[in-house]
Amino acid sequence: MAPPAFQRYIGIDYSGAATPEKGLTGLRVYSADGGEPPRERRPTADGRRHWSRRSLAEWLLDMLDDEVPVLVGIDHGFAFPIAWHAEHAVAGGWDGFLADFRTHHPTDRPGVTVQQVRDGIIGNGPTRSGDARWRRHAERRVGAKSVFHFDVPGSVAKSTHAGLPWLWQLRQRRGDGLHAWPFDGWQVPPGRSALAEIYPSIWSADYPREGRTPDQHDAWVVARTLQRSDREGWLQPLLEPALDAESRAAAPREGWILGVN
Repeated sequence: MAPPAFQRYIGIDYSGAATPEKGLTGLRVYSADGGEPPRERRPTADGRRHWSRRSLAEWLLDMLDDEVPVLVGIDHGFAFPIAWHAEHAVAGGWDGFLADFRTHHPTDRPGVTVQQVRDGIIGNGPTRSGDARWRRHAERRVGAKSVFHFDVPGSVAKSTHAGLPWLWQLRQRRGDGLHAWPFDGWQVPPGRSALAEIYPSIWSADYPREGRTPDQHDAWVVARTLQRSDREGWLQPLLEPALDAESRAAAPREGWILGVN
């Protein structure tokens, strides 16, 4: 069996609530170093404060600045469906998409909420809107809701619209040192840190809750599964899923969800 490709595994259960500076009980992070059990990470040593999207982004930048290769899984959409791309025709690949999104949906600005952008109070979100019936190929495959399906239980729409500008910031500040899967390719170069979209429900039932809240459990499950898959030799099949031709052709624009075949 090949040696592990990564030395640290981070699972993030995201939240699109409130503003970028607000500490959120639903924003949870677990990390595992090497073969050690995942542990919850907090923004303060005493563990009393909750992450905000801004403080989490800064912490991630620090983690990715380390020379240890890191695999990060985040549970919000990394891109939009093919129907959206056909409607809006944004050029420049994934980087062009992120830049365009941040211009119209500046949800990383201080004091800005997703709802304000949706309502047209800030930014220009309505000109880049989508339809809740539009779903990406991976979403259809796994039964997930559309990234435009707001205000319903189990929706990732708000998290996606809050999180994409932070992906743009990670991309800008880490550049070639961070492999965005699968936009930069299905295989991660040796020694490179990587970022992947995750749908925790794929794996959450495989592990007992053990006193964790649902948000904590989702983040723990992601960190633990990334760790196990790499150290037990089944990460590579996850990184190279067996897709039909249509799904594989769409993935460079829509992205993919790690673990969906």
